Amino acid sequence: MADAGLLNNDNIKALEAQKYEYILGAKIKNESKENKEKMLSSSFEDGSYLLLESGNAKLIVQYSTKRAKKDEHNRKRGLKNLEKKIKSGKLTKQNINNRGYNKYLKMEGEITISIDAEKFIADQKWDGLKGYITNCNQAPSLIIENYKNLWHIEKAFRMSKTDLRIRPIYHRVRKRIEAHICLSFVAYSIYKELERVLQKEKYRLSVEKASEITHNMYQMEITLPESRHSKNILLKMDKDQAELVRIINKYF
Repeated sequence: MADAGLLNNDNIKALEAQKYEYILGAKIKNESKENKEKMLSSSFEDGSYLLLESGNAKLIVQYSTKRAKKDEHNRKRGLKNLEKKIKSGKLTKQNINNRGYNKYLKMEGEITISIDAEKFIADQKWDGLKGYITNCNQAPSLIIENYKNLWHIEKAFRMSKTDLRIRPIYHRVRKRIEAHICLSFVAYSIYKELERVLQKEKYRLSVEKASEITHNMYQMEITLPESRHSKNILLKMDKDQAELVRIINKYF
């Protein structure tokens, strides 16, 4: 599962070659002329969807009134920002591109930059439409519902780069890079398992807070002089620390 940023033919072919099932956000404006005409000519109601074919996969296009309001708001806000920049004279011909709302700009003559009202109006037709490309055999409604879990994956990527520090990687040798990523993945797996266990035990602190309180937990190693037997003793802990140790000893 991934957003539209992963959507290109090479990536899809790689997934299919490995026999993976996938659900990807679709770039519906890049679809074939036939598919785009079907989307724009359909009479959508809130939550309704259209099922089309796109290459070897299915294309599901859903309409949402909530998304339509958000799209309209963002489009108008982008237009206002462009108008302000035009008035301030901060825009140059280098800004004429298809990045974001810059696509609404056009250059007149040698130096005059203005808003392309036709492009702005044309974009209104797409408000509220969201596409999904998939090769799964699940019902379209279930595909759409499953895609909503994408935030878990995005959260995992953010966490891997911040809390687990998977990036940047300073290794050059392939096996060391793979080892670095493997260790980060294992750390994330432990993190999620601890999160599950703490929720199951109704522990009042989050995983982040649980990690913080371990920073001032201390252990003393004692070795008996005659038997040379050693044992570790945790020094006095507060209530939260003691409960955390109990839970970890129970599950790990």
